[in-house]
Amino acid sequence: MKIPHIIRLLRPKQWIKNLFVFAALVFSHHLLEWDIAKQSLIGFALFCATASTIYIINDIIDRDRDRLHPKKKHRPIASGNISVPSAMSTAIIIFGVAIPIVFGLPYKFGFCLALYFVMNLSYSLFLKEVVLIDVFVIAIGFMLRVIGGAFVINVPISSWLILTTMFLSLFLAVAKRRGELVMLEAKVDVDKKPKESTRKVLQHYSVEFTEQLCTICAGGFVISYALYTVSDRTVKIFGTENLVFTTPFVLYGIFRYLYLLHKKNLGENPTEVVLTDIPMILNFIAYAAAMFFIIYFHS
Repeated sequence: MKIPHIIRLLRPKQWIKNLFVFAALVFSHHLLEWDIAKQSLIGFALFCATASTIYIINDIIDRDRDRLHPKKKHRPIASGNISVPSAMSTAIIIFGVAIPIVFGLPYKFGFCLALYFVMNLSYSLFLKEVVLIDVFVIAIGFMLRVIGGAFVINVPISSWLILTTMFLSLFLAVAKRRGELVMLEAKVDVDKKPKESTRKVLQHYSVEFTEQLCTICAGGFVISYALYTVSDRTVKIFGTENLVFTTPFVLYGIFRYLYLLHKKNLGENPTEVVLTDIPMILNFIAYAAAMFFIIYFHS
């Protein structure tokens, strides 16, 4: 096995999703405390290891179907660059290294990580073919990252923040389904018949249906976030009401994503959109800077 193929097998680009583990660290006012931040880093690394293990298992299960996909056919297992036994050995090694570390952390975090693993394994095996449940599993995965991030540093977390995470992750998951549908409709055979999708659950969705779901989830996300910034608990913890002024950044992020979704036909890969769109990146940097100064230097 070549190192580049192993790295691609682990899908490090997808690790950006695990940054949600740090939400509790930032919003609990402990970001500048190294002993606590170190625990969050360990939690982040364990979620990355668990996610990579799931990705490997998923790629093994879907290798034949991935070979029919224009992009997924280049994945290490589907392309034949890494054999199934080698991929399984890699997954076992990663998982074997992670387990002893988990036992040194709060048991609630371990339970959260185990639930994340079992749920995503179930998703790879059969839940990804169940309409609506497929996107809810993705959303719950993000919620478990946030909750696990709180458990690993033993701090409470706002229910509003959990709701905000749920709506955001549902929005991204549904937008991904819409992107896949648009891409599928754009590709037709010579006889004008639509090509069969490698994701069977898409037959239960339509572009119009996913657009309605996107609208609901986007609205729920913005409202939940705004209510979180002005809730009594938030104001009491941070000693300021100025967190509400970060809402425009959140609104712009949603508007920009919807623009890319509808006008640029992007959205099939949310991670790629977030990492490659310059206005989105600049908006996130501005949001992070505003959050940091409001939370830690508001006085």
